[in-house]
Order: sequence, then structure tokens, then C-alpha cells
Amino acid sequence: MHDVKTEILLAGLQERNPRFAEAGYIFVLSALHGCLSDLELPRHVSGAEVARGVRDLALERFGPLARPVLEHWGIHATADIGEIVFALVDCGVLIKQPEDTREDFEGLYDFGEAFEDGYPWSG
Repeated sequence: MHDVKTEILLAGLQERNPRFAEAGYIFVLSALHGCLSDLELPRHVSGAEVARGVRDLALERFGPLARPVLEHWGIHATADIGEIVFALVDCGVLIKQPEDTREDFEGLYDFGEAFEDGYPWSG
């Protein structure tokens, strides 16, 4: 259950970019929080670090269902993670550095390779 402010924020995010489910925004924020928690000292994290955090958290939480869960939420590629991050920047939840761009998230890994190939369940 979310508080009223969170509900309004999520509704606004989905209105602006309806291709991502509410759970997708929350999951990316959770992965970012995990990235920041793992740091010895607080610092800015790169798009690649956030994308790796999303991959790692998805595998940890969902195992072999990681890819279908992310895709159900509208996240089909690392560029989608960037779109979610920048939507969160646009609404003031996150802050970006001047050099940060959406392109920082493009083509960082292939979802088939990241979530299926080379893992124990891939047979």
C-alpha cells in the first residue's frame, strides 16, 4: 500500500508514459536503492550500474521468471530502464548529472543473454 503522495506520483508517471507498469517504476527505484546501499561512500551511479542493479535484483527476486516479469511491466531492454530513470528525473524523484543521458542505458546487455543464456536453468 502506498501513501497518497506516492499514488499521485505513480499515476502521473503512468499518465506520461503508460507503457511501463507502476511496479516497473517501483522496481527500478528498488534496484537503484540497492546499488546505492552497496557503495562504501555515497556517489552518483552510472546508467550501467543501475541497469546491472536491475538485472541482479530481478534474478535474485524472480530467478528464471526475471525476464517475463520485467517484460510484463514494459521493460524489454536496458533502454527501457533509462526511460524509467529519466521519467523519475523529470518528476523530481531522482536527480541527474549534466552529463547523464538516456543513451547511457542503450544496449548495455541483451535480455536473452542476461536472463536466460548461461544460467543453471537454461539447460
